[in-house]
Amino acid sequence: MKKTIYSLVLSSFLFGSSCTSPQVKNQEIQLTNSSKIKLVDKPISIKRTQLTVIDSTAIHPIVISGTDTIASQVNATDNDTAWDELFFVMDFAPEETKTITIAWSKQLPKYPQRTSARFGKRASKDAPVKPKTRETMLANELPLSIGYQQYQTDGPSWENDKVGFRHYLDGRNAKDLFGKKTTAISPENVGISADGAVEDNYHTMEDWGRDILAVGNSLGLGGFGLIKDSTLMRLGVTVNDTVNNVEETKFKILHEGPVNTTLQYKYTNWNTANGNYDVKETTSIWPGMYGYQNTVTINGLTGDENLVVGLVNIHNDMPLEVIKNNSKYVILLTHDKQSYDKEWWLGMAIILPKEKYLGYMEAPKTGNLSNSYLAILDIKDNEPVKYFAIAGWELSDEKFVDRNEFINYVLDMTDQLSVNIKITL
Repeated sequence: MKKTIYSLVLSSFLFGSSCTSPQVKNQEIQLTNSSKIKLVDKPISIKRTQLTVIDSTAIHPIVISGTDTIASQVNATDNDTAWDELFFVMDFAPEETKTITIAWSKQLPKYPQRTSARFGKRASKDAPVKPKTRETMLANELPLSIGYQQYQTDGPSWENDKVGFRHYLDGRNAKDLFGKKTTAISPENVGISADGAVEDNYHTMEDWGRDILAVGNSLGLGGFGLIKDSTLMRLGVTVNDTVNNVEETKFKILHEGPVNTTLQYKYTNWNTANGNYDVKETTSIWPGMYGYQNTVTINGLTGDENLVVGLVNIHNDMPLEVIKNNSKYVILLTHDKQSYDKEWWLGMAIILPKEKYLGYMEAPKTGNLSNSYLAILDIKDNEPVKYFAIAGWELSDEKFVDRNEFINYVLDMTDQLSVNIKITL
């Protein structure tokens, strides 16, 4: 996708200089970290209805902390029209309260890009890949049924300054992992050949990094399915199938900005042996975290199904860690030389809501849903379940060579995710 990168030159109206347009009333908001831990790149979401603006022509909110302008963006969280959220990240010392000022600008702010999404498609086998922001795929449009892979990197990818991921939109619906060696956003042409064709060129090392995870028929890192009466149900199919078990899959990039990128998937009429379901999945990433947030909502549940969330277990020979120290979350974690060909140290974890956690199981070694540790979660009809997927690669940060260092990182990240910032208008 062509990026819109936001940067800011502070307009004179922010500091009361001469201005012929109507004055904008600034709004002060207090943000309080009531916890005893340090927070780094803590996401802050303020609803549009909480903001005050006098000049209706000044349409871009600016977040100011002291003399600093904080990178921010506005999001339409579930539609394509009016924005309803102001989003930014901030650091907090333990028990710190910060006062920010919301000012308004007629100019579109510009900030360094710290999150991104990438998605492309070719209309035919011989057509070049073109960037897209949305897609609808029908059950008979799998690679084996149409005769070619139509999607760049097999589906959309997303990243921040720490790590990247991709989703197999081609019917498999597993989550794969890009290890990053740089904080810069990776190139737009990853997965595209010099002449514009779909090409698997991301399994070789580049300056930015590479794909580092073998997924097979697992759910990857953070993919999901259902279990009912000991029967596992995969959302989608495998690379060897010609017809999907999902009648229609819709994907769109909800928003892509300097500090937050969010993707949305809607799976209509997921046909299983135990019934049919409609599923909504929302994937969000912000800077500073070696991971992403996933939210799953399923319609059509009868009450005896459970959600399963996957942690791939193909090249891992070390024990699974189950950590329940946090009051809000349970962690399932692995650490081993579990990248391709067991070449690099890689830690992976899923962070799950403790109130939903029912235990875990191992998927079979073969079959259409295999080689995964599966966290089992309680899920109610049409009620969202939110969890996180984390990955630490040794070439991203050498501390991830050490198992205890990775565990400590995940523990700290889980503690940070547990903290709610108090917003006082």
